[in-house]
Amino acid sequence: MFLKHRTLVLVFTAVSFSTLLLTFRDPGAYLLRYAAARLFPRGPCGCRRCVAALRDDAWFSQRFNQSVQPLMTRENSVLTEDTFTWWQWLQAERHPASYPLVVDQLFQLIPDQDRYQDAGPDRCRTCSVVGNSGNLKGSGYGALIDSRDLVIRMNKAPTRGFQDDVGTRTTHHVMYPESAVDLDNDTSLVLVPFKTLDLQWLVSALTNGTIQRTYLPVKSKVQANREKVLVYSPTFFKYVHESWLEGRGRYPSTGFLSLMLALHICDEVSVFGFGSDQYGNWHHYWETNVLSGAFRLTGVHDGDMESNVTLLLEDRDKIQMFRGQRDTGGQGQDPDVQGTT
Repeated sequence: MFLKHRTLVLVFTAVSFSTLLLTFRDPGAYLLRYAAARLFPRGPCGCRRCVAALRDDAWFSQRFNQSVQPLMTRENSVLTEDTFTWWQWLQAERHPASYPLVVDQLFQLIPDQDRYQDAGPDRCRTCSVVGNSGNLKGSGYGALIDSRDLVIRMNKAPTRGFQDDVGTRTTHHVMYPESAVDLDNDTSLVLVPFKTLDLQWLVSALTNGTIQRTYLPVKSKVQANREKVLVYSPTFFKYVHESWLEGRGRYPSTGFLSLMLALHICDEVSVFGFGSDQYGNWHHYWETNVLSGAFRLTGVHDGDMESNVTLLLEDRDKIQMFRGQRDTGGQGQDPDVQGTT
């Protein structure tokens, strides 16, 4: 006991002496570091701007809740009765399978990991959220989009033939069963489930392909890396709808859900391909008919509310919007075809 105490004293003395020596050798540098630590404490992330920096923004702090995890794990998959009822109501699933049983089957197939919950002053995770707006045409944003740590795309979102404007990288591809596409081995499939059947479809699509229809025909099998598959949490889904959209619309669009995912797992968020083109047309960047914008009037989503929230996030320096080189003020709404979900 005496030897242990003596060792601790010696270590403490050595550290104190080293600090004192540093102070005498370069007192200016020591005092400068001390003053900087006191006057400029480290922020919530290591980026120049941090999404999680609340400052004195009551609007943002009332809505932004980092304790609600965006991605499902076994642990957070348990839903309150209120959440489960709301979630099942989205697409009116009348006779759902046993939700706990389906979740168990799901996590026997895909990783059960608590991902992206590593926020802190040493992390600077930059993200591109890439919508499908025609305002990407001729933008030349491809290299800028690809330069971010994570690149999040949604639904169909082709890149081949559009690389200069939309980039080539995709780290996360957000989809639901009716919009599913095959992915390469390096991309995370992020499923947005609207009901228990959607979770069953994911299990089926990654294995035997027995489910070929939800309320519409769907791909029976999907090419994706099982080790990278992620599932959007129904609890987070409801949080986005209630906290950010104030319950407006039946449910949020895939574009808005993708933006909210980025807001909660990234430190700097850059947004591309949201809104109309420079002529006010609403269409996808791969479409030749620029007047095919009927999807904006689906009645399922509150597009104006989503647009307003997106613009407020931009005004508060929480996201950076890129609307296209010739766009003079498009809205912040994602123009995805959502009326069928």
